[in-house]
Amino acid sequence: MAPVLATATARLAEAGVSSPRVDAELLAAHVLGVGRGRLLLLDTVRGDEARRLGALVEQRARRVPLQHLLGTAAFRHLELVVGDGVFVPRPETELLAGWGIERTAPGATVVDLCSGTGAIALSVADEAAPGRVFAVERSPAALTYLRRNAQAFPAVRVVAGDVTDPELLSDCRGRVDVLLCNPPYVPDGTAVPPEVAEHDPAEAVFGGADGLAVIRPVIALAAALLRPGGVAGIEHDDGHAAAVPELLRADGRFTDVVAHEDLTGRPRYATARRV
Repeated sequence: MAPVLATATARLAEAGVSSPRVDAELLAAHVLGVGRGRLLLLDTVRGDEARRLGALVEQRARRVPLQHLLGTAAFRHLELVVGDGVFVPRPETELLAGWGIERTAPGATVVDLCSGTGAIALSVADEAAPGRVFAVERSPAALTYLRRNAQAFPAVRVVAGDVTDPELLSDCRGRVDVLLCNPPYVPDGTAVPPEVAEHDPAEAVFGGADGLAVIRPVIALAAALLRPGGVAGIEHDDGHAAAVPELLRADGRFTDVVAHEDLTGRPRYATARRV
């Protein structure tokens, strides 16, 4: 097993994959149907398994996302189905989800805008005790994954809608307790890794010339949907450390605006409370 992993790791490193050993081990564990920690207990890999692993390693070397090859992405306590047409959730978004979970009281109404796979919405449903969670997504391709992932969560209602529509969720206006959003926020023209450029949907990544084209209407919608005292959390680009808090303050309907960093110290999301 060790020589097989060494060969796979070397191939991925040569291709510029940022975590070649980890990816090689995860692909091997996937092919062999064992936990990653058990790999080194195996002596050999059968011919058909070796061929399958080799094919997956070559795809990863071409920078197909690891999660697409595995068919799932880990997010907090969940394994979410992913693939072509939906944004792969990132570990840094777990911080925003955790912030929202901590503020979700039993029976609360929660809204997750730009839901994608449903990572945030389903984590809230899984770890808190909300009354309802509205997971909003406009992309038909992403909605397919969202609906599939949400099947096991009766509290989650999937909504096909555009967050730039001021009438979205009009029946919930002034009644939402927690609103969370990981919108497209990368400024147009920004260089991104091949996994993102070639496999993540552009509409889920890029947010206009300044990266704020979706965040602006999201803030307005949050102000309309939240009850007095309700809270909002919005993820943003690390270049938006000042811009997003300023937009929240400028709206005039929010207080307690706070900027948050991720575990690497980079600006990652902003939160606020509805007046």
